[in-house]
Amino acid sequence: MTVTPTRSGGRAPDELRPVTIEPGFVRTATGSALIACGGTRVICTASVQESVPRWMAGQGRGWMTAEYGMLPASTGDRKQRDVSKGRPDGRTVEIQRLIGRSLRGVADLDALGERTVYVDCDVLEADGGTRCASITGGYVALALACRRLLEDGKLERSPLTGSVAAVSCGVVDGVPLLDLDYPEDSSAEVDANVVMTGEGGLVEVQATAERTPLSRAHLDDLLQLAQHGIDGLRAAQEAALR
Repeated sequence: MTVTPTRSGGRAPDELRPVTIEPGFVRTATGSALIACGGTRVICTASVQESVPRWMAGQGRGWMTAEYGMLPASTGDRKQRDVSKGRPDGRTVEIQRLIGRSLRGVADLDALGERTVYVDCDVLEADGGTRCASITGGYVALALACRRLLEDGKLERSPLTGSVAAVSCGVVDGVPLLDLDYPEDSSAEVDANVVMTGEGGLVEVQATAERTPLSRAHLDDLLQLAQHGIDGLRAAQEAALR
């Protein structure tokens, strides 16, 4: 008999951690948000530059990209800054590419014109799911930046074609769980990150089996959990953007 693991806050297997999104957290950014998912907190800012990379110049299209980093005290033990190592580590590069792909998945770059939007995600506290929180909060920061560009008359229409959010899920002690915190993530037999649009389209699925292969039935269970979680995150995004 499978026993459901005891979760932080007494959560059910299909329950998100408490989610809050505070828009306009950084006044100097074109768009910004502070997102908290349980013990994970990330500052997301969107900054606009009136130019594009050289390889895109003259095409009449814009660009969106992301950078990600963890503050030294975000994990308890001090994490060395990438700048002190001379370059970002592989995990950092992989996560910021994921964030950029996810945001571009709901963007019409033609509508942006020849300008670049940089979405920076800085982790204040890490308790699992930092890349997912970065995507979810990064979308809010991006949406606020696009709104600002429209209000300033720099855009004729919004470059956003929909919303996007991300959530983690996994299998712990044989039980599929939504929104893993760090203890759950570190002991999971299967760990997955699911990026999904507000309309339910999959942008990216990252799934890794740590000890036993992932069955098709468990994958279907995880995607169903993720859909439920994305619905909750989308509601939090909409509330922040009102």
